[in-house]
Order: sequence, then C-alpha cells, then structure tokens
Amino acid sequence: MPESARDRFDVIPHAQGRVGAHRAENPGMRGWFVLLWAAVATAVLIAIGIFAAMLAMGRISFDGGTPVPSVSRTATASAPALDTSYAVLVLNATTANGLAASTRDTIVAAGFDGNAVAASDASTQDFPATTVYYKTEADKSAAQALANLIGATKIALSDQYGDDVVAGQKQLTVVLGLDLAKNAPTTEPTPADTSGDGSQG
Repeated sequence: MPESARDRFDVIPHAQGRVGAHRAENPGMRGWFVLLWAAVATAVLIAIGIFAAMLAMGRISFDGGTPVPSVSRTATASAPALDTSYAVLVLNATTANGLAASTRDTIVAAGFDGNAVAASDASTQDFPATTVYYKTEADKSAAQALANLIGATKIALSDQYGDDVVAGQKQLTVVLGLDLAKNAPTTEPTPADTSGDGSQG
C-alpha cells in the first residue's frame, strides 16, 4: 500500500516534562477532611440543641432583665372574711357534753354578738360531720368563714333553719358532728366529797 505524503500534522514536537497528566488526590487527606467536617457539624448541632432547651426552660432571656419567677398554679384562694352581722344557732348533735357551749364561746370571742349566738342540743346524737348551714347563696361566703373559724368540714345550703335566734336577722346554723366531739371539753361531774358531814364514822 503506497504511503501518503507527510505533512505538518505528522511532525510532533517533543515536549519537555509531562503533558496532559493529572495527579490523583491523596485518599488519606480526603478521609480526614470529611471526618473533620462531621465533627464540626455534630458539635454545632449539639450546641443548638442545648441552647434551644435552655431557652424553652426559661434559663435564657433576651430582655436583659431579671428573670420573672413563674406564678404557682396551686396557690390557694384567700379565705373569706368573717361576717359578724349574722345570728348563729349552734346545735350539738353528739353525746359530748359542753360541745355546743364551747363552740358558742369561740364564735362570740371572734366578734359575734353574744345575744345573737345561741347553743342547744339537736334531735340526734350521731351526726357525722360538723356542718354550717346557710339559707341563700348570698350567705355562702359567710358560712365558709364561720366553718373555718370553728373547724367545720362542710357547709350546705338549706332552708330548714330560719331566724330561730333573732327574728328578722340573717342566720347561720352550726350542727356539731362526731368529727369535733373527740375534741370536746370534758364536763363530767366530780365525785362527791365523802369526807364531810355526811360521812359515817
């Protein structure tokens, strides 16, 4: 086969050094680079999580002032004020002697009119829980205040008791129960002195 005539494209000059060669990356250096970035990213995520948690708990504030303490949701409501304008009927529904009288003394000592506080015995002697009865809803807070004073465990709305103590005066009625009978004063009569004139001897 006849050879073609040589032209300028057939003359390739000898270049000095490498021509068109590419150096491959060092695998070891690439692994350390990825590991470093992973460590930095992990540290940043942990820091963000801690910051968000402290912000949610109120440990961090942006107002620059003193943190305002949170208000307790379990705070009890203030007790109602004692209203001494009521007449009070105290009924002893237990077998404890003197319980009605001692309760009356407590009520009078708190500021109630002694002429408007009466003590008597109830028709039963086994009433379980001391209760303050009030006649209308307007009397409820006064009943609760009286209950707090004498240690009653219950208050109840009832129209069973009216103006039994003072005619025309609003009234609260206390029925003393067995829960207070254990704290009643002892009023047992003292034994008679047999060493006097009536002794035999």
